Amino acid sequence: MIYSICKFVERHFLSLAVLLSAAAYINPALFTWLKPHIALCLGIIMFGMGLTLEVEDFASAIKNYKAVGLGVVLQYTVMPVLAVALSSLLGLPQEALIGMVVVGACPGGTASNVIAHLAKANVALSVTLTLISTCLAPILTPVIIYLVLHQQIEIPFIPMVKSVFWIVIFPLVDGLVLRKILRNKIDPIIHIFPSLSIMVISFLIACIIGLNHDMLATYPLLVFVAVALHNIGGLTAGYWGGRIAGLSHKDCVTLAIEVGMQNSGLGVALATKYFGASSALPGALFSLWHNISGVFMANRNRARADQ
Repeated sequence: MIYSICKFVERHFLSLAVLLSAAAYINPALFTWLKPHIALCLGIIMFGMGLTLEVEDFASAIKNYKAVGLGVVLQYTVMPVLAVALSSLLGLPQEALIGMVVVGACPGGTASNVIAHLAKANVALSVTLTLISTCLAPILTPVIIYLVLHQQIEIPFIPMVKSVFWIVIFPLVDGLVLRKILRNKIDPIIHIFPSLSIMVISFLIACIIGLNHDMLATYPLLVFVAVALHNIGGLTAGYWGGRIAGLSHKDCVTLAIEVGMQNSGLGVALATKYFGASSALPGALFSLWHNISGVFMANRNRARADQ
């Protein structure tokens, strides 16, 4: 019975996310109560993810220098360049251009690890790339923003690394260790965790839509188009960059997710602090859109992996 429910949830991943998102738009209060618990929810997913992985997976990811190096390079080149190109092409106002550039200069977000897990991509590689790009962000993000916008900003290193540690690394390692100790007891129920992750991420997306309800109803369509194209361009560049480099399909999907999904929360915070609230709106839109596109990509790749 439980197995059948889990399989039903996995098969209808995209439909579930769309249904809950529609409900959140109609009645935001159904989901906005989750806001204080977003980090905890992500941690729960990462814990479940750790239960499905092996230590050897991370050893292989760390040794995969080509994929790691390519992912970091694409992260900090493609997304800023795309931000400037799309803003110029679509004639966005200065505030929107600034917001696009700030998001484009940010590292990969922790949600990318969840999407990689749901897409049956290389989770260990995804986590490795997120950690490395986050550690480089205090140096590279201000440099990129200064080169493009001629504005100096500061990003505190310790708080960023602590955030990634508590949301990603700590629960993931807990899951790895627990499976190592209790493998015989955990393996029979391991099939529950992918469907649990799907439910949690679907509720989180609905929460984000609920929190941004007013903005979605009033924000200019052109900026939304720019944000969507920015994300899709990153996903495409990550995948085909990997293909050109001769990586496996699994690693290419991982690179696509890592490059296309930014730490939009950081982008919103930086834009608000240094450029004003209006420049933070593209980051807020990105936070919404990249989760939706990520779910679509995960659903598609998951179906391919199951064939």
